[in-house]
Amino acid sequence: MATAHTAAAPTLIGSVQRALRLLEAVGAHTDGAPAKQLAREAGLPLPTTYHLLRTLAHEGYLRRQQGVFVLGEAVGRLTCSGARQNRRGMITDSLEHWRDAIGVAVYFALYREGEIELVAVAEDPSSPAVEEWADFRATCHAHALGQCLLSQLDERSRRDHLARHPVEPLTPHSVRDRETLLDRLAATERMRPVVERQEYAVGSVCAAIPITVGSTAATMAISLPVDQEHRLLCAITQLRSAVEVLLGSFAFSISI
Repeated sequence: MATAHTAAAPTLIGSVQRALRLLEAVGAHTDGAPAKQLAREAGLPLPTTYHLLRTLAHEGYLRRQQGVFVLGEAVGRLTCSGARQNRRGMITDSLEHWRDAIGVAVYFALYREGEIELVAVAEDPSSPAVEEWADFRATCHAHALGQCLLSQLDERSRRDHLARHPVEPLTPHSVRDRETLLDRLAATERMRPVVERQEYAVGSVCAAIPITVGSTAATMAISLPVDQEHRLLCAITQLRSAVEVLLGSFAFSISI
Protein backbone atom coordinates (compact mmCIF):
# COMPACT_ATOMS: atom_id res chain seq x y z
CA MET A 1 0.00 0.00 0.00
CA ALA A 2 1.44 3.41 -0.98
CA THR A 3 2.37 5.79 1.80
CA ALA A 4 2.03 9.54 1.88
CA HIS A 5 5.74 9.79 1.11
CA THR A 6 5.58 7.76 -2.10
CA ALA A 7 6.54 9.92 -5.09
CA ALA A 8 3.75 10.35 -7.60
CA ALA A 9 4.29 8.51 -10.86
CA PRO A 10 5.01 10.85 -13.76
CA THR A 11 2.26 11.42 -16.29
CA LEU A 12 3.36 9.84 -19.57
CA ILE A 13 1.75 10.41 -22.95
CA GLY A 14 1.49 7.06 -24.67
CA SER A 15 1.15 8.45 -28.20
CA VAL A 16 4.36 10.45 -27.77
CA GLN A 17 6.19 7.35 -26.52
CA ARG A 18 4.97 5.35 -29.52
CA ALA A 19 6.01 8.08 -31.95
CA LEU A 20 9.48 8.23 -30.43
CA ARG A 21 9.88 4.46 -30.66
CA LEU A 22 8.87 4.66 -34.29
CA LEU A 23 11.41 7.41 -35.00
CA GLU A 24 14.11 5.31 -33.37
CA ALA A 25 13.13 2.35 -35.55
CA VAL A 26 13.36 4.46 -38.70
CA GLY A 27 16.68 5.92 -37.58
CA ALA A 28 18.15 2.43 -37.28
CA HIS A 29 17.84 1.97 -41.07
CA THR A 30 20.07 4.15 -43.21
CA ASP A 31 18.16 3.25 -46.37
CA GLY A 32 14.74 3.33 -44.73
CA ALA A 33 12.26 0.57 -43.93
CA PRO A 34 8.64 -0.26 -44.84
CA ALA A 35 5.74 0.29 -42.46
CA LYS A 36 5.24 -3.38 -41.60
CA GLN A 37 8.87 -3.82 -40.59
CA LEU A 38 8.82 -0.63 -38.53
CA ALA A 39 5.63 -1.73 -36.75
CA ARG A 40 7.25 -5.02 -35.84
CA GLU A 41 10.50 -3.45 -34.61
CA ALA A 42 8.70 -0.76 -32.61
CA GLY A 43 6.24 -3.27 -31.15
CA LEU A 44 3.22 -1.37 -32.43
CA PRO A 45 -0.02 -2.46 -34.09
CA LEU A 46 0.07 -1.87 -37.83
CA PRO A 47 -2.94 0.53 -37.89
CA THR A 48 -1.33 2.65 -35.15
CA THR A 49 1.95 2.61 -37.06
CA TYR A 50 0.28 3.91 -40.21
CA HIS A 51 -1.38 6.77 -38.30
CA LEU A 52 1.90 7.78 -36.67
CA LEU A 53 3.87 7.51 -39.91
CA ARG A 54 1.42 9.78 -41.71
CA THR A 55 1.54 12.32 -38.88
CA LEU A 56 5.32 12.30 -38.63
CA ALA A 57 5.65 12.62 -42.40
CA HIS A 58 3.19 15.53 -42.43
CA GLU A 59 5.29 17.34 -39.80
CA GLY A 60 8.51 16.71 -41.72
CA TYR A 61 10.10 14.26 -39.28
CA LEU A 62 9.77 11.38 -41.75
CA ARG A 63 9.75 11.12 -45.51
CA ARG A 64 8.38 8.32 -47.65
CA GLN A 65 10.37 7.35 -50.72
CA GLN A 66 10.04 4.26 -52.90
CA GLY A 67 7.83 2.47 -50.39
CA VAL A 68 10.06 2.98 -47.33
CA PHE A 69 10.26 5.63 -44.62
CA VAL A 70 13.42 7.63 -43.87
CA LEU A 71 14.15 10.47 -41.46
CA GLY A 72 13.01 13.88 -42.68
CA GLU A 73 14.53 17.37 -42.61
CA ALA A 74 12.86 18.30 -39.32
CA VAL A 75 14.97 15.69 -37.52
CA GLY A 76 18.09 17.29 -38.99
CA ARG A 77 17.02 20.68 -37.68
CA LEU A 78 16.63 19.20 -34.20
CA THR A 79 20.11 17.72 -34.43
CA CYS A 80 21.65 21.01 -35.57
CA SER A 81 19.85 22.88 -32.80
CA GLY A 82 21.17 20.47 -30.20
CA ALA A 83 24.69 20.77 -31.56
CA ARG A 84 24.48 24.57 -31.41
CA GLN A 85 23.28 24.41 -27.81
CA ASN A 86 26.15 22.09 -26.90
CA ARG A 87 28.70 24.42 -28.49
CA ARG A 88 27.17 27.42 -26.73
CA GLY A 89 27.42 25.52 -23.46
CA MET A 90 31.08 24.76 -24.14
CA ILE A 91 31.78 28.41 -24.92
CA THR A 92 30.06 29.48 -21.69
CA ASP A 93 32.14 26.97 -19.71
CA SER A 94 35.32 28.39 -21.25
CA LEU A 95 34.29 31.96 -20.51
CA GLU A 96 33.51 31.02 -16.90
CA HIS A 97 36.99 29.52 -16.57
CA TRP A 98 38.59 32.78 -17.71
CA ARG A 99 36.23 34.84 -15.59
CA ASP A 100 37.55 33.00 -12.55
CA ALA A 101 41.17 33.09 -13.74
CA ILE A 102 41.22 36.82 -14.53
CA GLY A 103 38.59 37.99 -12.05
CA VAL A 104 36.53 39.96 -14.57
CA ALA A 105 33.30 39.54 -16.51
CA VAL A 106 34.02 37.93 -19.89
CA TYR A 107 31.98 38.24 -23.09
CA PHE A 108 31.95 36.53 -26.49
CA ALA A 109 30.23 38.12 -29.48
CA LEU A 110 30.28 37.83 -33.25
CA TYR A 111 29.05 39.72 -36.30
CA ARG A 112 26.60 37.72 -38.36
CA GLU A 113 24.17 38.66 -41.13
CA GLY A 114 24.75 42.36 -40.59
CA GLU A 115 24.14 42.37 -36.85
CA ILE A 116 26.08 42.01 -33.61
CA GLU A 117 25.21 38.89 -31.65
CA LEU A 118 26.18 38.60 -28.01
CA VAL A 119 26.63 34.82 -27.74
CA ALA A 120 27.63 34.33 -24.11
CA VAL A 121 28.58 36.22 -20.94
CA ALA A 122 30.29 34.89 -17.84
CA GLU A 123 29.79 36.93 -14.68
CA ASP A 124 29.26 36.48 -10.96
CA PRO A 125 28.56 38.80 -8.02
CA SER A 126 32.25 39.60 -7.63
CA SER A 127 32.67 40.18 -11.39
CA PRO A 128 29.37 41.63 -12.63
CA ALA A 129 28.76 42.28 -16.31
CA VAL A 130 27.84 45.71 -17.61
CA GLU A 131 24.07 46.06 -17.53
CA GLU A 132 22.61 46.12 -21.03
CA TRP A 133 20.57 49.25 -20.51
CA ALA A 134 20.62 50.07 -24.25
CA ASP A 135 20.39 47.34 -26.90
CA PHE A 136 23.93 46.11 -27.68
CA ARG A 137 22.94 45.53 -31.32
CA ALA A 138 21.92 49.15 -31.86
CA THR A 139 24.71 50.77 -29.85
CA CYS A 140 27.84 49.09 -31.22
CA HIS A 141 29.49 52.49 -31.64
CA ALA A 142 29.58 52.95 -27.88
CA HIS A 143 30.93 49.69 -26.49
CA ALA A 144 34.18 47.77 -26.94
CA LEU A 145 32.46 44.67 -28.31
CA GLY A 146 30.81 46.61 -31.11
CA GLN A 147 33.78 48.80 -31.93
CA CYS A 148 36.00 45.73 -32.10
CA LEU A 149 33.63 43.93 -34.47
CA LEU A 150 33.15 47.01 -36.65
CA SER A 151 36.93 47.45 -36.87
CA GLN A 152 37.14 44.04 -38.56
CA LEU A 153 34.68 44.97 -41.32
CA ASP A 154 35.49 46.79 -44.54
CA GLU A 155 34.48 50.44 -44.77
CA ARG A 156 31.42 49.75 -46.90
CA SER A 157 30.09 47.25 -44.36
CA ARG A 158 30.77 49.67 -41.50
CA ARG A 159 28.88 52.46 -43.21
CA ASP A 160 26.01 50.13 -43.99
CA HIS A 161 25.79 49.09 -40.34
CA LEU A 162 25.93 52.65 -39.07
CA ALA A 163 23.26 53.72 -41.58
CA ARG A 164 20.95 51.18 -39.94
CA HIS A 165 22.15 51.94 -36.40
CA PRO A 166 23.06 55.66 -36.27
CA VAL A 167 25.72 56.96 -33.90
CA GLU A 168 24.12 58.65 -30.91
CA PRO A 169 26.06 59.59 -27.76
CA LEU A 170 25.00 57.49 -24.78
CA THR A 171 27.16 59.17 -22.14
CA PRO A 172 29.30 62.32 -21.97
CA HIS A 173 32.25 60.11 -22.98
CA SER A 174 30.67 58.56 -26.10
CA VAL A 175 31.84 59.22 -29.64
CA ARG A 176 29.74 62.09 -30.96
CA ASP A 177 29.19 61.34 -34.66
CA ARG A 178 29.63 58.74 -37.39
CA GLU A 179 32.63 60.29 -39.16
CA THR A 180 34.58 60.54 -35.91
CA LEU A 181 33.85 56.88 -35.22
CA LEU A 182 34.82 55.84 -38.75
CA ASP A 183 38.12 57.70 -38.40
CA ARG A 184 38.78 55.94 -35.13
CA LEU A 185 37.98 52.52 -36.59
CA ALA A 186 40.17 53.14 -39.64
CA ALA A 187 43.08 54.00 -37.34
CA THR A 188 42.64 50.86 -35.23
CA GLU A 189 45.57 48.52 -35.77
CA ARG A 190 44.60 45.06 -36.95
CA MET A 191 44.35 42.52 -34.13
CA ARG A 192 44.97 45.19 -31.47
CA PRO A 193 42.67 45.37 -28.43
CA VAL A 194 39.92 47.99 -28.48
CA VAL A 195 39.46 49.88 -25.22
CA GLU A 196 36.35 51.85 -24.29
CA ARG A 197 36.14 54.04 -21.18
CA GLN A 198 32.64 54.91 -19.96
CA GLU A 199 31.31 55.34 -23.51
CA TYR A 200 28.47 52.84 -23.07
CA ALA A 201 27.95 52.99 -19.31
CA VAL A 202 29.30 55.54 -16.87
CA GLY A 203 31.38 53.73 -14.27
CA SER A 204 32.65 50.93 -16.54
CA VAL A 205 35.71 50.36 -18.71
CA CYS A 206 35.87 47.58 -21.31
CA ALA A 207 38.41 46.01 -23.64
CA ALA A 208 37.86 43.64 -26.58
CA ILE A 209 40.23 41.40 -28.51
CA PRO A 210 39.46 40.88 -32.24
CA ILE A 211 39.15 37.33 -33.53
CA THR A 212 38.78 36.44 -37.19
CA VAL A 213 38.11 32.86 -38.25
CA GLY A 214 37.41 32.52 -41.94
CA SER A 215 35.01 35.26 -42.92
CA THR A 216 33.45 35.62 -39.46
CA ALA A 217 34.37 38.54 -37.22
CA ALA A 218 34.25 37.72 -33.53
CA THR A 219 35.55 39.09 -30.27
CA MET A 220 36.19 38.29 -26.64
CA ALA A 221 35.89 41.14 -24.19
CA ILE A 222 36.17 42.01 -20.51
CA SER A 223 34.77 44.77 -18.33
CA LEU A 224 35.79 46.38 -15.06
CA PRO A 225 34.48 49.12 -12.77
CA VAL A 226 36.21 52.38 -13.62
CA ASP A 227 37.86 52.50 -10.18
CA GLN A 228 39.68 49.26 -11.14
CA GLU A 229 40.96 50.56 -14.47
CA HIS A 230 44.52 49.96 -13.26
CA ARG A 231 43.84 46.23 -13.72
CA LEU A 232 42.85 46.60 -17.36
CA LEU A 233 46.30 46.21 -18.98
CA CYS A 234 47.07 42.99 -17.09
CA ALA A 235 43.60 41.63 -17.77
CA ILE A 236 43.96 42.32 -21.50
CA THR A 237 47.24 40.41 -21.55
CA GLN A 238 45.58 37.45 -19.87
CA LEU A 239 42.67 37.69 -22.28
CA ARG A 240 45.07 37.39 -25.21
CA SER A 241 46.31 34.13 -23.74
CA ALA A 242 42.71 32.95 -23.42
CA VAL A 243 42.07 33.70 -27.10
CA GLU A 244 45.15 31.73 -28.18
CA VAL A 245 44.03 28.74 -26.11
CA LEU A 246 40.38 28.83 -27.15
CA LEU A 247 41.07 29.27 -30.86
CA GLY A 248 42.52 25.77 -30.86
CA SER A 249 39.62 24.18 -29.02
CA PHE A 250 36.26 22.89 -30.17
CA ALA A 251 34.67 24.82 -27.32
CA PHE A 252 35.47 28.04 -29.15
CA SER A 253 33.87 27.08 -32.44
CA ILE A 254 32.05 30.11 -33.81
CA SER A 255 30.01 27.99 -36.20
CA ILE A 256 26.91 28.41 -34.06
